[in-house]
Amino acid sequence: MITIENEIRDEGYEYIACIDEVGRGCLAGDVVACAVIMPKDLLIEGVNDSKKLTPKKRDKLYDIIIEEAIAVGVGSVDNKTIDEINIKKSTFLAMKKAIENLKDKDGNTVKPDFLLIDAEKLDVRLPQKSVIKGDEKCHGIAAASIIAKVYRDRQCIKWAKDYDGYGFERNKGYGTKEHREALLEKGPSPIHRMTFLTKILSKNKQISFLK
Repeated sequence: MITIENEIRDEGYEYIACIDEVGRGCLAGDVVACAVIMPKDLLIEGVNDSKKLTPKKRDKLYDIIIEEAIAVGVGSVDNKTIDEINIKKSTFLAMKKAIENLKDKDGNTVKPDFLLIDAEKLDVRLPQKSVIKGDEKCHGIAAASIIAKVYRDRQCIKWAKDYDGYGFERNKGYGTKEHREALLEKGPSPIHRMTFLTKILSKNKQISFLK
């Protein structure tokens, strides 16, 4: 899984920022991106697409990645902005924030000289490569997916306490049956993406009309 990074290093690049996002398809909460610069030739056992790992395994790998990485940056964009500029632009914005937030363990800003991005291309003045299914093929992108996933899941636990009844601690903001039923019963919370709820809320109006 480090073949792609090694090929880029052979071209003379040193600080390769690998980038992935999580939460694009959620009905509520932020979209979160992570950029991570890993040391040359480091292959952490178990690092894979975050969706294929258990929460316990992700938490364990999160700590290892944070400890071993040259630099880590996280960027998030809230639901209000997602509603204003759409989810695709918000995802790109979160990725750019993650790059800008890259810092080493001492808090020093680290600037990458190359970007490896999971299935996207950013409008930035840096050489880059888009990797389809990058979280399965590229160790650094997989590491970024784990950091982003754990970071956002921890946000969801907090949101569950702030906005009780939607099951955010379980569904992580995705449109599960429980989540949709809570929306029909309670209506949206302040962190819901209103542009994602049109069909669900229109269904609620139909139910109210029938009553």
